Amino acid sequence: MATPARALDTISLCSTVSSCPDRNGFYGGFQRTDKPKEPLSKAQIIAREKKWLYMIDNWSIYMSKNYKKIRDRCRKGIPKSVRPKAWFYLSGAYLLKKKNPDVYEELLKKPGNPATIEEIKKDKHRQFPFHEMFLDEQKVGQIELFNVLKAYSIYNPKVGFCQAQAPIAAFLLMHLPAEDAFWVFVSVCDVYLQDYFIPGLEVIQNDAGILEGLLKKTCPPVYRHLQKHKVEPLLYMTDWFLCALTRTLPWETLLRVWDCFLAEGIRVIFKVALVIIGASLSRHKVRKNCTGLCETLAVLRSPPEHIMEEEFIINNMMRLNLRVEDFQIEHTRQKARRAKQKAQQDGTAGGSESSTSNGRRNLPTL
Repeated sequence: MATPARALDTISLCSTVSSCPDRNGFYGGFQRTDKPKEPLSKAQIIAREKKWLYMIDNWSIYMSKNYKKIRDRCRKGIPKSVRPKAWFYLSGAYLLKKKNPDVYEELLKKPGNPATIEEIKKDKHRQFPFHEMFLDEQKVGQIELFNVLKAYSIYNPKVGFCQAQAPIAAFLLMHLPAEDAFWVFVSVCDVYLQDYFIPGLEVIQNDAGILEGLLKKTCPPVYRHLQKHKVEPLLYMTDWFLCALTRTLPWETLLRVWDCFLAEGIRVIFKVALVIIGASLSRHKVRKNCTGLCETLAVLRSPPEHIMEEEFIINNMMRLNLRVEDFQIEHTRQKARRAKQKAQQDGTAGGSESSTSNGRRNLPTL
């Protein structure tokens, strides 16, 4: 499968490199941000920080009785100073760490599967090579990335290591201490993206069908265009979903999306994908110029810059006319369709589908 244009920065050093990093630590690559961020007033920043700190201090109460407040504040954007701790709590990683004291250090002492260890060693240098943490093997970023991926491969041998996990782990390490990043990573891989990294990619295939069904509801002209030119979802959405958009979005957009993702679950990835697809191909002129599969994929893999900006993505994501029930309906349809296909393949009428439960899509529901 062709590598999406925006993913090239993770495997190549062919972009312009600056002599000093941007405010997020990038020396180059498409995620480097030279444009200054529109600042909130100092009073606004302090007020938001206080609200978040109070909420975290009373986390169980908010999660059980006022989750909507958490969700709404995540949609507004989590203050930078609070984001690491907020992600640690939103993901449930603080509970995992509490239940498993010293487990991370114990995992690091184990040798691991030799073949898996070699795979991790070969892949770790490819992640965010323009970021100050990952510039070379001696940097703390590559060392900690290896440790987190190795520890997870031992913690969950059923999954082991998948290349798509590496950018997620690297992204988390930019915000959290290694042990905390590990437990957030465990939560993302085992709950938010449950079964995504198991060989066969059955869940991502199921989600491709769900995405197609939701696109038909939200943007029929674009859906018809993709159907006409046989543009299957797996050709453009696989990297978006497997890497949770870490190799797709500009940095500030990615942070805002992950604020929502950790609060609301996989539905956020679906919504961002729908915004990108719909906005990229919304104009009739653009669709007319996309005379076939290759031209259409070129547009989807390199969307116009304004579409990827944080306010555009977040605002249009919230405007999508989608209910939780719409996701549940599409999930049920895909589950039934794949069960039917499996039954036909097995030559039985009672084939069953080993799909994940719909809870993964609605995380969290408290």
